Amino acid sequence: MTPSLTTFLKHVRSSPVESSVEHLISLLKRRQIHGSRSSAIATAHLMRRVVAAFRVTDIARLIERVQGVGQRLTAAQPREIAVGNIVRRILGVIRDEAEEDRDGETSGFSDTGTESRPHTPRDKPPQRPGLSSTISTFSPLRQGGLEPTDVTTVSRSSDDVFALAGDEDFRRPPLLTSHTSYAVNNTAPMVTSMFSLLSHPKSTTHSPTTTPGTQSPASRTSLSALNLAHLNAAKDLRAEVIEGIEEIIDELDQVDDQIAGYALDHIHSNEIILTYTSSVTVQKFLLKAAAKRKFTVIHAEAFPNNHHATHSTIIGPQKGDSEDDMSSEVFQKPLTAAGITVILIPDAAVFALMSRVNKVILGTHVVLANGGLVAAAGAKTIAKAARMHRTPVVVVTGVYKLSPIYPFDFDSLIEYGDASKVFGYEDGDLVDKVDVENPLFDYVPAELVDLYITNLLVFPSHSRRIVVVIANSRFRGGHAPSYLYRIVSDHYRTEDTNLAKVE
Repeated sequence: MTPSLTTFLKHVRSSPVESSVEHLISLLKRRQIHGSRSSAIATAHLMRRVVAAFRVTDIARLIERVQGVGQRLTAAQPREIAVGNIVRRILGVIRDEAEEDRDGETSGFSDTGTESRPHTPRDKPPQRPGLSSTISTFSPLRQGGLEPTDVTTVSRSSDDVFALAGDEDFRRPPLLTSHTSYAVNNTAPMVTSMFSLLSHPKSTTHSPTTTPGTQSPASRTSLSALNLAHLNAAKDLRAEVIEGIEEIIDELDQVDDQIAGYALDHIHSNEIILTYTSSVTVQKFLLKAAAKRKFTVIHAEAFPNNHHATHSTIIGPQKGDSEDDMSSEVFQKPLTAAGITVILIPDAAVFALMSRVNKVILGTHVVLANGGLVAAAGAKTIAKAARMHRTPVVVVTGVYKLSPIYPFDFDSLIEYGDASKVFGYEDGDLVDKVDVENPLFDYVPAELVDLYITNLLVFPSHSRRIVVVIANSRFRGGHAPSYLYRIVSDHYRTEDTNLAKVE
């Protein structure tokens, strides 16, 4: 059997982790697993296996392990950006779980310390014992001019503050070290300097003469960075991380159906829709709308790289097609079987028919952080023709295709295929005289796209993101290209943008 996504998913369940990693790297290099969805599914299942097999409870080492595997996968096929997207989201899940665990430990410790202290009456606020000042006249603390003696002092106006600056009794208490204490003259406990806080031994018992509320915050047991690291290492968070990865896998399985649920909000009766290539997301989107609406689809065939799959999308698989040669799109219900009127046209006729088109719906390979996208070769030509005729361009895509990467080098995003599909090698005399290129993808800038439809229901607000469900909203599930940066910031952590950077 030819290696594919199905064989890899069977292999990853039973094989050792390192063997599965090498297997996926090999499949990506040989392009036996290609396409954003297949690459994302394979990466998510592999990362779940990596996290489950990781036997160390240290979060930092788990992040380092996932980063290392992610670097190897992205290096194997840099243009499959969905692989890096899934790795970044899993790193975000690990960091979120670690922070939630840290916050829970911190709040739990704080609550325990609060309950262990006697109740303090609310009508008598705590007061700090009076101290004699020994600050030098050349000290910066003395030059600051503000040296309060009582914690109950209320805020004063600026004139009162400057008037108190010259008062001898209005000074800051001296900074005490672990070898200095005023417990001889007062009943308060010893104060530890912040400079020797980490080296000072923790006090397990409190003086019976301590007055509630008079204990210095510096003398309480604090959570240093070392203690937080110990708390994170003490609890195994793999179960929570695996649960987060499974949610990502479920999202990948349901993303096309979720996007198709918004079809009736964007496709109306008697419209003429132009689409391109054999995208399963676009196909489900059109089939969902065809259940209740009558419209016409003009389908460009996407020659020479995708025309066979386009034909199968329209009329179904042919008798000569084998299961190994066909992509997953051909197993969907063909458009003609759903009662949709489909007109198949060559790519050269797109501009001539664009004036009759009401809406252009495109699939995509990846969406970049600036609102641009990488789609099948020819998509940029269609988008430019639509802009010339003032026809709206709608792109349907899952959030997993949205990448935090900015396209600083457009050429690096373009993959080139077999040139013999454009110019046959049998014409040897002419082949020797020309250079033939067959790009598989085009970069479409953000200004050529009017709307993105994703599986994420987000509506922008003035200062924060609001997730709501509005049943009758016309733009349900749609986002302007200029708004994608907010979705990027919600799904990816800044420290994970560059996978090659090891923290």
